[in-house]
Amino acid sequence: MQGCTATPQHEDERVRVTRFDFAPGGQTGWHVHAMDYVIITLTDCPLRLELPEGETRETTIPAGSSYSRPVGTEHNVINAGDVPMAFVEVELKRQH
Repeated sequence: MQGCTATPQHEDERVRVTRFDFAPGGQTGWHVHAMDYVIITLTDCPLRLELPEGETRETTIPAGSSYSRPVGTEHNVINAGDVPMAFVEVELKRQH
C-alpha cells in the first residue's frame, strides 16, 4: 500500500475491523476481498476505483455513510482528493 495505512482495530470469530487512512493519491493496491464487508466513511471519501478489465470509476462517499460489497470484490482503491481521507472496513466472517 502506498500512501495508505491499514490499522487493525478488532477481530473475533465473527468480524475483523480495520481502519484505513489515505494520504492524497494514496492507494490500497490491487486486492480481492476474501469476505463480505461493510465500509463506514469517517471523512468525505473521493474514491477512484480501478476495476478489472481496465474500468475506472470515480465517486465521492460523504462522511458518515456506509455501503457493503460481497466476497470476491476485486479493485484498487485510490484517494482521488487533495486532502487525507479515512474509512473503517468491517469484514464479515462466515459462520459454520
